[in-house]
Amino acid sequence: MADAITLQVEDGIARVVLNRPDSGNPIDDDFIGAFEEITCACSDDESIRAVLISARGKRFSVGGDIRDFTEDRDLLAAKIRKWNASLNGSVARLHRGDAPTVVAVHDVVAGGALSIISGCDIVVASPTARFVAAYASIGYCPDLGGTINLARRIGLARAKRFHLLHEILDAEEAAKAGLVDLVVREERVLEEAEAIARKWAAGPTKAYAEIRRLMQDAHASTLESQLESETRSLARLVQTKDAWEALTAFLEKRPPRYIGR
Repeated sequence: MADAITLQVEDGIARVVLNRPDSGNPIDDDFIGAFEEITCACSDDESIRAVLISARGKRFSVGGDIRDFTEDRDLLAAKIRKWNASLNGSVARLHRGDAPTVVAVHDVVAGGALSIISGCDIVVASPTARFVAAYASIGYCPDLGGTINLARRIGLARAKRFHLLHEILDAEEAAKAGLVDLVVREERVLEEAEAIARKWAAGPTKAYAEIRRLMQDAHASTLESQLESETRSLARLVQTKDAWEALTAFLEKRPPRYIGR
């Protein structure tokens, strides 16, 4: 389990690396267990102020391991429920935690891996990256947030078309649609994602947390409820040390020194 995904925490950044390069970083039993452990560790560690996700090997991730879906047809539905009980909690912890997430994508990202990265705050991709849902091609539907997060990024109609027509988007097409935020040269993908993570790690973590949660909830809120949520978030933030530091630094005409509290 330990080698499916690795975690290194340093200077406020949790570096999460998909670490099964020889098999295309599949989502299998080992991945699921490691992903749960790592997202729990990230949610429990208050020193983490940014999460950077990348992958080793030729492919970012091929998604679910097809072999797991064909081993025992009679038990598959029960296995899906068990797998997703773990995966759903992991996805929620990753996307609802305080630390913003940036992902460095190269080559193919498919299936459940696409669902996971579509919920990340910033997606940096190489020009050779390709994005494919793949679900309908095997008679499945999206999971792990593959409907809601993709719809939030590219719009409901575009996301529906992507899934129903089994589309494959290259990096430029994905950027135009809104799935990818930045397309940079292959050799600079991880470097660019690292720079973003470092900026976040030196920034006002609690403010980032409130912003990302407010934005995640915006589509489902009425104007009145969103106004109230914004007010409550702001009221919490004005009591933080970082907010006070930012105001003090502004008046003293110096750069703020944030501590993530």
